[in-house]
Amino acid sequence: MQWTELQTAMADTGYIADDDLAMAIHLALSLGRPLLLEGAAGVGKTEVARVLAQVKDTQLIRLQCYEGLDAAQAIYEWNYQRQLLSIRAAAEDGETGRSVEQRIFSEEFLLERPLLKAIRQDTPPVLLIDEIDRADEEFEAYLLEILSEFQITIPELGTITAKSRPIVILTANGTRDLSDALRRRCLYAHVAYPERATELAILKARCAGIEAHLAAQIVGFVQSLRKEDLEKKPGIAEMLDFAAALMGLGIADLTQDPVVLQATLATLLKTQTDRDNITTEIAQRLAGKAA
Repeated sequence: MQWTELQTAMADTGYIADDDLAMAIHLALSLGRPLLLEGAAGVGKTEVARVLAQVKDTQLIRLQCYEGLDAAQAIYEWNYQRQLLSIRAAAEDGETGRSVEQRIFSEEFLLERPLLKAIRQDTPPVLLIDEIDRADEEFEAYLLEILSEFQITIPELGTITAKSRPIVILTANGTRDLSDALRRRCLYAHVAYPERATELAILKARCAGIEAHLAAQIVGFVQSLRKEDLEKKPGIAEMLDFAAALMGLGIADLTQDPVVLQATLATLLKTQTDRDNITTEIAQRLAGKAA
Protein backbone atom coordinates (compact mmCIF):
# COMPACT_ATOMS: atom_id res chain seq x y z
CA MET A 1 0.00 0.00 0.00
CA GLN A 2 1.45 3.38 -1.06
CA TRP A 3 1.31 6.30 1.35
CA THR A 4 -1.39 8.03 -0.68
CA GLU A 5 -3.50 4.87 -0.58
CA LEU A 6 -3.00 4.69 3.18
CA GLN A 7 -4.03 8.32 3.48
CA THR A 8 -7.20 7.62 1.49
CA ALA A 9 -7.99 4.51 3.53
CA MET A 10 -7.64 6.51 6.76
CA ALA A 11 -9.85 9.25 5.34
CA ASP A 12 -12.53 6.64 4.61
CA THR A 13 -12.73 5.99 8.36
CA GLY A 14 -13.12 9.71 9.07
CA TYR A 15 -9.49 10.45 10.02
CA ILE A 16 -7.90 13.14 7.85
CA ALA A 17 -4.11 12.75 7.98
CA ASP A 18 -1.91 15.40 6.38
CA ASP A 19 0.83 14.37 3.95
CA ASP A 20 3.64 14.40 6.53
CA LEU A 21 1.75 12.21 8.99
CA ALA A 22 0.57 9.78 6.30
CA MET A 23 4.13 9.45 5.00
CA ALA A 24 5.51 8.86 8.52
CA ILE A 25 2.96 6.10 9.14
CA HIS A 26 3.74 4.54 5.75
CA LEU A 27 7.48 4.56 6.46
CA ALA A 28 6.98 3.04 9.92
CA LEU A 29 4.95 0.23 8.36
CA SER A 30 7.43 -0.31 5.53
CA LEU A 31 10.50 -0.32 7.77
CA GLY A 32 8.92 -2.19 10.66
CA ARG A 33 9.86 0.60 13.08
CA PRO A 34 7.89 2.07 16.00
CA LEU A 35 6.34 5.47 15.34
CA LEU A 36 6.47 8.17 18.01
CA LEU A 37 3.69 10.75 17.72
CA GLU A 38 4.18 13.89 19.76
CA GLY A 39 1.85 16.82 20.20
CA ALA A 40 -0.66 18.51 22.49
CA ALA A 41 -3.49 16.56 24.07
CA GLY A 42 -6.54 16.33 21.85
CA VAL A 43 -4.91 16.56 18.42
CA GLY A 44 -5.74 12.96 17.46
CA LYS A 45 -2.56 11.00 18.23
CA THR A 46 -4.33 8.09 19.93
CA GLU A 47 -6.90 8.00 17.14
CA VAL A 48 -4.12 7.19 14.65
CA ALA A 49 -3.64 3.79 16.30
CA ARG A 50 -7.36 3.03 16.32
CA VAL A 51 -7.74 4.00 12.68
CA LEU A 52 -4.63 2.06 11.66
CA ALA A 53 -6.00 -1.07 13.33
CA GLN A 54 -9.23 -0.57 11.42
CA VAL A 55 -7.43 -0.05 8.10
CA LYS A 56 -5.23 -3.09 8.69
CA ASP A 57 -8.21 -5.12 9.99
CA THR A 58 -6.28 -6.18 13.05
CA GLN A 59 -6.50 -6.01 16.83
CA LEU A 60 -5.68 -2.86 18.78
CA ILE A 61 -3.79 -3.51 22.04
CA ARG A 62 -3.39 -0.47 24.27
CA LEU A 63 -0.96 0.19 27.10
CA GLN A 64 -1.95 3.34 28.99
CA CYS A 65 1.15 4.74 30.68
CA TYR A 66 1.20 6.44 34.07
CA GLU A 67 3.67 7.30 36.81
CA GLY A 68 4.81 4.15 38.59
CA LEU A 69 4.00 1.80 35.71
CA ASP A 70 6.19 -1.30 35.96
CA ALA A 71 6.74 -4.64 34.26
CA ALA A 72 3.95 -6.36 36.20
CA GLN A 73 1.31 -4.03 34.74
CA ALA A 74 2.90 -3.70 31.30
CA ILE A 75 4.40 -7.11 30.48
CA TYR A 76 3.18 -9.97 32.66
CA GLU A 77 2.52 -11.13 36.18
CA TRP A 78 1.60 -14.36 37.90
CA ASN A 79 -1.89 -15.04 39.17
CA TYR A 80 -0.86 -15.20 42.82
CA GLN A 81 -4.32 -15.98 44.18
CA ARG A 82 -4.71 -18.99 41.91
CA GLN A 83 -1.19 -20.09 42.74
CA LEU A 84 -1.93 -20.00 46.48
CA LEU A 85 -5.15 -21.95 46.00
CA SER A 86 -3.31 -24.51 43.90
CA ILE A 87 -0.56 -24.87 46.53
CA ARG A 88 -3.14 -25.43 49.27
CA ALA A 89 -5.01 -27.98 47.19
CA ALA A 90 -1.77 -29.80 46.41
CA ALA A 91 -0.80 -29.84 50.10
CA GLU A 92 -4.14 -31.36 51.03
CA ASP A 93 -3.50 -34.09 48.46
CA GLY A 94 -0.06 -34.67 49.89
CA GLU A 95 1.70 -33.25 46.81
CA THR A 96 4.76 -31.09 47.39
CA GLY A 97 8.06 -30.18 45.80
CA ARG A 98 9.06 -29.53 42.23
CA SER A 99 5.93 -30.85 40.55
CA VAL A 100 3.82 -28.23 42.35
CA GLU A 101 6.32 -25.51 41.50
CA GLN A 102 6.33 -26.45 37.81
CA ARG A 103 2.55 -26.42 37.66
CA ILE A 104 2.00 -23.06 39.36
CA PHE A 105 4.63 -21.40 37.15
CA SER A 106 3.08 -22.66 33.92
CA GLU A 107 1.06 -20.90 31.22
CA GLU A 108 -2.12 -21.68 33.12
CA PHE A 109 -1.18 -19.20 35.85
CA LEU A 110 0.36 -16.51 33.63
CA LEU A 111 -1.48 -13.20 33.24
CA GLU A 112 -0.65 -11.50 29.96
CA ARG A 113 -0.35 -7.73 30.02
CA PRO A 114 -0.35 -5.58 26.85
CA LEU A 115 3.32 -5.94 25.81
CA LEU A 116 3.40 -9.72 26.18
CA LYS A 117 -0.02 -10.06 24.60
CA ALA A 118 1.09 -8.01 21.60
CA ILE A 119 4.05 -10.23 20.70
CA ARG A 120 2.04 -13.46 21.05
CA GLN A 121 -0.52 -12.70 18.36
CA ASP A 122 -0.50 -14.74 15.16
CA THR A 123 -1.52 -11.64 13.17
CA PRO A 124 0.45 -8.44 13.85
CA PRO A 125 -1.68 -6.21 16.05
CA VAL A 126 -1.40 -2.46 16.49
CA LEU A 127 0.28 -1.86 19.86
CA LEU A 128 -0.54 1.58 21.22
CA ILE A 129 1.78 2.76 23.99
CA ASP A 130 -0.19 5.81 25.03
CA GLU A 131 1.34 8.82 26.80
CA ILE A 132 4.76 7.24 27.23
CA ASP A 133 6.03 10.48 28.78
CA ARG A 134 3.80 9.86 31.82
CA ALA A 135 5.74 6.70 32.67
CA ASP A 136 9.00 6.80 34.64
CA GLU A 137 12.34 6.80 32.87
CA GLU A 138 13.06 3.36 34.34
CA PHE A 139 10.13 1.93 32.39
CA GLU A 140 11.72 3.10 29.14
CA ALA A 141 14.54 0.59 29.75
CA TYR A 142 12.02 -2.28 29.77
CA LEU A 143 10.37 -0.88 26.70
CA LEU A 144 13.60 -0.37 24.74
CA GLU A 145 14.59 -4.00 25.26
CA ILE A 146 11.26 -5.23 23.97
CA LEU A 147 11.22 -2.84 21.00
CA SER A 148 14.76 -3.85 20.06
CA GLU A 149 14.35 -7.63 20.14
CA PHE A 150 10.59 -8.16 20.28
CA GLN A 151 11.11 -10.88 22.85
CA ILE A 152 10.44 -11.18 26.56
CA THR A 153 12.26 -13.37 29.06
CA ILE A 154 10.19 -14.93 31.83
CA PRO A 155 12.60 -16.68 34.25
CA GLU A 156 10.20 -19.53 34.96
CA LEU A 157 9.25 -20.14 31.31
CA GLY A 158 12.24 -18.94 29.30
CA THR A 159 12.38 -16.48 26.41
CA ILE A 160 9.21 -15.79 24.45
CA THR A 161 9.92 -14.54 20.94
CA ALA A 162 7.34 -12.62 18.94
CA LYS A 163 5.15 -14.73 16.69
CA SER A 164 4.70 -11.59 14.60
CA ARG A 165 6.00 -8.06 15.04
CA PRO A 166 3.31 -5.67 16.23
CA ILE A 167 2.78 -2.28 14.60
CA VAL A 168 3.93 0.01 17.41
CA ILE A 169 2.56 3.51 17.93
CA LEU A 170 3.82 5.60 20.86
CA THR A 171 2.24 8.90 21.86
CA ALA A 172 3.61 11.72 24.02
CA ASN A 173 2.12 15.02 25.17
CA GLY A 174 5.39 16.63 26.22
CA THR A 175 4.93 15.96 29.95
CA ARG A 176 8.67 15.23 30.22
CA ASP A 177 11.62 14.80 27.87
CA LEU A 178 11.96 11.31 26.44
CA SER A 179 15.34 9.60 26.37
CA ASP A 180 17.53 9.90 23.30
CA ALA A 181 17.68 6.09 23.12
CA LEU A 182 13.90 5.83 22.77
CA ARG A 183 13.77 8.60 20.18
CA ARG A 184 16.53 6.94 18.13
CA ARG A 185 14.58 3.68 18.13
CA CYS A 186 11.48 5.29 16.64
CA LEU A 187 10.41 7.20 13.58
CA TYR A 188 8.90 10.53 14.53
CA ALA A 189 5.99 12.77 13.60
CA HIS A 190 4.65 15.87 15.28
CA VAL A 191 0.85 16.09 15.29
CA ALA A 192 -0.47 19.63 15.54
CA TYR A 193 -3.99 21.01 15.71
CA PRO A 194 -5.38 20.70 12.18
CA GLU A 195 -5.60 23.61 9.79
CA ARG A 196 -9.05 25.01 9.07
CA ALA A 197 -9.66 23.03 5.86
CA THR A 198 -8.55 19.76 7.50
CA GLU A 199 -10.65 20.29 10.61
CA LEU A 200 -13.65 21.17 8.46
CA ALA A 201 -13.15 17.95 6.49
CA ILE A 202 -12.97 15.98 9.76
CA LEU A 203 -16.20 17.57 10.99
CA LYS A 204 -18.06 16.85 7.75
CA ALA A 205 -16.79 13.26 7.73
CA ARG A 206 -17.89 12.63 11.32
CA CYS A 207 -21.14 14.65 11.22
CA ALA A 208 -22.44 13.90 7.76
CA GLY A 209 -25.74 15.77 8.21
CA ILE A 210 -24.29 19.08 9.38
CA GLU A 211 -25.12 22.21 7.40
CA ALA A 212 -22.14 23.78 5.63
CA HIS A 213 -22.73 27.20 7.23
CA LEU A 214 -22.84 25.82 10.78
CA ALA A 215 -19.83 23.57 10.14
CA ALA A 216 -17.74 26.54 8.99
CA GLN A 217 -18.85 28.54 12.04
CA ILE A 218 -17.99 25.74 14.46
CA VAL A 219 -14.49 25.26 13.07
CA GLY A 220 -13.84 29.00 12.99
CA PHE A 221 -15.11 29.41 16.55
CA VAL A 222 -13.06 26.51 17.96
CA GLN A 223 -9.89 27.59 16.18
CA SER A 224 -10.31 31.14 17.53
CA LEU A 225 -11.01 29.72 20.99
CA ARG A 226 -7.69 27.85 20.94
CA LYS A 227 -5.91 31.19 20.54
CA GLU A 228 -7.33 32.42 23.84
CA ASP A 229 -5.37 32.03 27.07
CA LEU A 230 -6.73 28.64 28.16
CA GLU A 231 -5.48 26.01 30.57
CA LYS A 232 -6.84 23.20 28.38
CA LYS A 233 -7.30 23.96 24.70
CA PRO A 234 -10.18 22.04 23.07
CA GLY A 235 -9.11 19.17 20.83
CA ILE A 236 -10.78 17.52 17.89
CA ALA A 237 -12.94 15.30 20.09
CA GLU A 238 -14.24 18.37 21.93
CA MET A 239 -14.96 20.11 18.63
CA LEU A 240 -17.04 17.11 17.52
CA ASP A 241 -18.91 17.06 20.84
CA PHE A 242 -19.61 20.78 20.42
CA ALA A 243 -21.01 20.18 16.94
CA ALA A 244 -23.16 17.28 18.13
CA ALA A 245 -24.53 19.38 21.00
CA LEU A 246 -25.46 22.26 18.71
CA MET A 247 -27.10 19.97 16.17
CA GLY A 248 -29.01 18.18 18.93
CA LEU A 249 -30.34 21.52 20.20
CA GLY A 250 -31.41 22.57 16.70
CA ILE A 251 -28.97 25.49 16.50
CA ALA A 252 -28.36 26.59 12.91
CA ASP A 253 -26.19 29.66 13.64
CA LEU A 254 -23.77 30.31 16.51
CA THR A 255 -25.10 33.85 16.98
CA GLN A 256 -28.68 32.57 17.28
CA ASP A 257 -28.84 32.20 21.07
CA PRO A 258 -26.07 33.53 23.37
CA VAL A 259 -27.40 31.57 26.37
CA VAL A 260 -27.32 28.26 24.51
CA LEU A 261 -23.87 28.99 23.09
CA GLN A 262 -22.53 29.71 26.57
CA ALA A 263 -24.09 26.50 27.92
CA THR A 264 -22.62 24.36 25.13
CA LEU A 265 -19.12 25.58 26.02
CA ALA A 266 -19.28 22.73 28.56
CA THR A 267 -18.22 20.52 25.65
CA LEU A 268 -15.15 22.64 24.89
CA LEU A 269 -13.88 24.09 28.16
CA LYS A 270 -12.92 21.54 30.80
CA THR A 271 -11.73 23.64 33.73
CA GLN A 272 -13.56 26.20 35.85
CA THR A 273 -10.85 28.78 35.17
CA ASP A 274 -11.39 28.49 31.42
CA ARG A 275 -15.17 28.68 31.86
CA ASP A 276 -14.77 31.85 33.91
CA ASN A 277 -12.35 33.41 31.42
CA ILE A 278 -14.55 32.84 28.37
CA THR A 279 -17.44 35.09 29.27
CA THR A 280 -20.64 35.47 27.25
CA GLU A 281 -19.22 38.62 25.69
CA ILE A 282 -16.03 36.86 24.57
CA ALA A 283 -17.98 33.88 23.24
CA GLN A 284 -20.25 36.21 21.26
CA ARG A 285 -17.24 38.07 19.86
CA LEU A 286 -15.67 34.79 18.71
CA ALA A 287 -18.98 33.61 17.28
CA GLY A 288 -19.39 36.86 15.40
CA LYS A 289 -15.93 36.50 13.85
CA ALA A 290 -16.76 32.92 12.85
CA ALA A 291 -20.08 33.86 11.24
